[in-house]
Amino acid sequence: MGIVIIWLNGTHGAGKTTTSRLLQPLVPRSRIFDAEKVGEVLMDIEPALPETGNFQHWPPWRPLVAETARRVLDYVGGTLIIPMTVLTEQYWQEITADLQRHEITVHHFVLHADETTLRRRIDDDADMGPSTFRHDHVRPYVAAAHSWLHEQATVIDTTAKPAAAVAREIAERLPQPGSAEA
Repeated sequence: MGIVIIWLNGTHGAGKTTTSRLLQPLVPRSRIFDAEKVGEVLMDIEPALPETGNFQHWPPWRPLVAETARRVLDYVGGTLIIPMTVLTEQYWQEITADLQRHEITVHHFVLHADETTLRRRIDDDADMGPSTFRHDHVRPYVAAAHSWLHEQATVIDTTAKPAAAVAREIAERLPQPGSAEA
């Protein structure tokens, strides 16, 4: 498959983290890269960077995610699975343009669920509990889905599908080694 990133997009509650953990054993030589950690590094800068309400709005975040992914792939090869919500088209374009400059193939999947299901999952999350921040991202997700996101990705409806089935579906949709797409 070459140098590859499998990007799992979608809003909170869609199943990105769970799916990434189930997908990783299905994709040979793959690792999970939590791009949110790059945001956490930026949040730890003292004195703090200007307040934005979301670390993705800081201009350094996008190139740092791309550069970190590239450097990890240069070091260990294989495939990176990145479970990360990106709802701003400009940010997505910046990240993917940086990756394409380094000939990194990005397989972009959006894990989709209807709004009622998303809100129920957020409220029922045993690890994080109900979250205003996560609820606040449902409407922007719906707007992005209708304006650009679903056009630029393979959409997998997770509304009634268990995460293990979603992971298998993604693995099956990836180009196989030796194929023209790989």
